[in-house]
Amino acid sequence: MIGSGIFIVGADIARNVGSAGWIIAVWVITGIMTITAAVSYGELSGMFPKAGGQYVYLKESYNKLIGFLYGWSLFAVIQTATIAAVAIAFAKFSGYFFPVLNLTNDNILYSGVIKIYPAHLVAIGVIVLLTYINSRGVKEGKSIQLVFTLSKLIALFGLILFGFLLVDQSFFAENWQTGFNAAQDFGSVNENGQKVPGDWTSISGVALLGAIAAAMVGSVFSSDAWNNVTFVAGEIKNPQRNIGLSLFLGTFVVTILYVTTNLMYLNVLPLREIAFPEEDRLAVAAANQIFGDNGRFAIAGLIMISTFGCNNGLILAGARVYYTMAQDGLFFRKAAKLNKQGVPQWALWSQCLVASILCLSGRYGDLLDMISFVVVIFYVLTIAGIFILRRKRPDAERPYKAFGYPLLPALYIIMGLTFCGLLLWFKPEFTWPGFIIVLIGIPIYYFIEKKSDAANP
Repeated sequence: MIGSGIFIVGADIARNVGSAGWIIAVWVITGIMTITAAVSYGELSGMFPKAGGQYVYLKESYNKLIGFLYGWSLFAVIQTATIAAVAIAFAKFSGYFFPVLNLTNDNILYSGVIKIYPAHLVAIGVIVLLTYINSRGVKEGKSIQLVFTLSKLIALFGLILFGFLLVDQSFFAENWQTGFNAAQDFGSVNENGQKVPGDWTSISGVALLGAIAAAMVGSVFSSDAWNNVTFVAGEIKNPQRNIGLSLFLGTFVVTILYVTTNLMYLNVLPLREIAFPEEDRLAVAAANQIFGDNGRFAIAGLIMISTFGCNNGLILAGARVYYTMAQDGLFFRKAAKLNKQGVPQWALWSQCLVASILCLSGRYGDLLDMISFVVVIFYVLTIAGIFILRRKRPDAERPYKAFGYPLLPALYIIMGLTFCGLLLWFKPEFTWPGFIIVLIGIPIYYFIEKKSDAANP
């Protein structure tokens, strides 16, 4: 879960809602949604403790088509675009050490239909490297994950602790004078493609709802990937118990970390600097205030470690879904094969190819808009599947039952649909393309089914 988002997206959230109260509220709302979804998934993970996770839950709750659409969306948008966004974030923070990796007009390699920067090539290189490592076996990927997860936790805990203890000047009281008086400032873009501040514009009513939804794109993205543990259920000891437990503990701890991190930002930086740090590298701006120039290089390095480790986990987990789909005859046959190390190598490399292409498709924020809409749509469908399975299979074994059923799952469905509806209305530029990519999966599904029927008359 902890990858690049918490270190970057706070700037866009601040530009959208413009007040300390709403900045924290956005993270609290997202945290409630995430924990609610996680404890609801516990029931499904106990019922279907095998590789494939959410794909399996949707297939069993609805039908093969819905399951395929999720797997297709994971391959075309959700997992691959997340891998691309995190890889771009790795390259973005590398820009502190190698300025040629900054996404400025001075560093453009190619300018045509799309703009290609050296940072894009670095992002692709990271994806290729991690795919290769994971193709060598699960142990290699697990070892990297352990080391890099500890590193990212140290980075966050260090920022939070020293952000309250060492900073020379506290802006906490000043920032909280804004309370819940929401405002927006998207500024302008200078000749180097960097955002510069303008004037705050007060918002309320429907405009505020749209602003909250737009702000939550970043917080939802930052809190996503909690469900990836369900993808590798077939390789986890005692999955009926451990998946549900890890879902709850993981989302709860990360939510606390995210809220306290944003309280630290409000303590260390004035609101204007939270909204407009250089290249949106908010955590580095905070570290610069806490530790001085040397501190920002240290935190930039730790964030590179965090994003590297995050992508390792995403790459490891995603391929297991395509593997399970291929076994069901709903993906390329080669994806169903394991190499001599026992991992789905072909699925890993096909995922690598799509993610690499998406690295060239847009900037970090563009990818986030597309991912957040599609991923929440499928979370809503999956949690609705709990209600369906309670009726379809009332006697099925349920080692763990969804906490707060039916109230909490229903609450998530309402919140999720509201979020997606507001995104479609207020941020259509990338949400509609994401939705269209999902729909493209329908003819692909029927083509695969037809081909399968012809092969097995």
